[in-house]
Order: sequence, then structure tokens, then C-alpha cells
Amino acid sequence: MRDLCPFGRVILGLITVMSNPEEMVPGAVVIVFPIYPGVTQLDFTGPHQLLTRVPGVQLVVASIEGVAVNAEGLTFSGLVRLEDIERCDVLCVPGGRGCTDAIQNVPYITAIRRLAAGARYLTSVCTGSLILGAAGLLEGRRAACHWAWRDFLPLFGAVPEDGRVVRDGNILTGGGVTAGIDFALTLVAELSGPVVAQSIQLAFEYAPEPPFNAGRPDTAPHGILARMQNLNAAAMPERRAALERAATDYRQLGIMHSSGAAEATLVAE
Repeated sequence: MRDLCPFGRVILGLITVMSNPEEMVPGAVVIVFPIYPGVTQLDFTGPHQLLTRVPGVQLVVASIEGVAVNAEGLTFSGLVRLEDIERCDVLCVPGGRGCTDAIQNVPYITAIRRLAAGARYLTSVCTGSLILGAAGLLEGRRAACHWAWRDFLPLFGAVPEDGRVVRDGNILTGGGVTAGIDFALTLVAELSGPVVAQSIQLAFEYAPEPPFNAGRPDTAPHGILARMQNLNAAAMPERRAALERAATDYRQLGIMHSSGAAEATLVAE
């Protein structure tokens, strides 16, 4: 049978998808997707699909206690226990309607902070940047987010930008949902170079030509933007309250960290 996608077949032999923390491949670039109930599946399945074609990469999809995660009718099972992952090179946090619940989930946000401490790259898609912010990882850093929730980033000391992909040092963030594909190609170029990134782009025939120019607030017809803003308005008060509570916790955590550092200095002296 004629091979219709030889690039995909060659590269697929070079990646692994981990289902057990003990299956770590020596020398592999470990990329962790910490998912949660209410995640927007395309936020991580889009980047995950592209990253499966990168040589020398080990992909890990994890959740608290390894429980199955439902995402708008799709169930993701066979997940790794997030608490058991010792380290990663790339932490990629997806967004979704459940992000505010994830932010308030102490084991989840604790795992994010722990893995971030040793990661080479801290990344997110969509409202995943709010999770990074709530974990105390975006203070003074530029970041992207879904357009409807971008203005919440300053609650966590972050500087919001409207780019499709925003880079600030080792922090790489994608905008809303489909921006995850652009984000993933940017990450691939960072990890393996532009030749591999462009080859993957061609393998997946990523050349979007949407039938409408309504993908951004500044290009969408006024009536469409107003309609979406009205639909979002129903969830806005609850989300705002949850994010403001998280921001209060974040500031208190910062105070505690500063206090702890001062105490450590006094002891050392």
C-alpha cells in the first residue's frame, strides 16, 4: 500500500506517550499536560497531536489522582497521576470553563507550582494562562489568554497581550483555543527547529482559510461580538468572583513567601 504520509510514520516511531511515571525515557523531552474537569479539549488535543510528531519527545497527559476527565462529551481515561510526576521539561496548561475550579483545587495548583519549579518552559493555551497566574508564575510577565478573559490576567500580576502566541523568556502562552495550533508550532520550532516545525505544519496541512473573518473581537461584525459578550455575561460574575478570590490567595501567598524569605535571611545571618 502506498504511504500517503511518510513523514508522520517516520516521526511517530520516535515519540512515546507515557501512561506510568516509571516509564520515563532517558534523554526525552518530557511535556506534561495537566488536565482537569471542564477543560476545553482542543486546548490540549490540538498541541498534543502536533507534538506527537516531534522526535525525542515524551508526552504525558495527567490529572489529579489519574481520574478520567470529561470534556464536553469526550472522556479522557488512562491518565497519569499528576501527583506522581517528578519533573518535566515543558509544562503545558490548557484552559476551559473548569479553569476557575482547577485554580481553587489545592492539589492541582500545588502540582502546577511544583512542576513549574524545574521546567525549562512554562506554557499555556487559552485561559490556561490564568492558572499559571494563580500559581504565581506570571508576575510581571507578558501573556496571552482568550480574548473574553484576558483582562483578568493583571489580577495575578501578569501583563496581558492580544497576540496569537506571546513569548516572555521561558514563558510561552497561546491565545484562545485554536491559537493552540500556532502555539504548538512555535514550541516545536523552539525544541527541534523550524525545519521540523514546518514539516509538521505541512503534514497536517495547516493552512487555515476560515469562511468568516470573525475570529477576533476587532474583526468580528459588531452584532456577532455583542452576541458573544451577552452569552459570556452569564458566566462572568461567578468567574470574576472565583478569580478575585484566587487573586487574594495569590497575594497572601506572595506575602507569606516574602515573610519566609526574610525569616530565612535572619536565620542565615
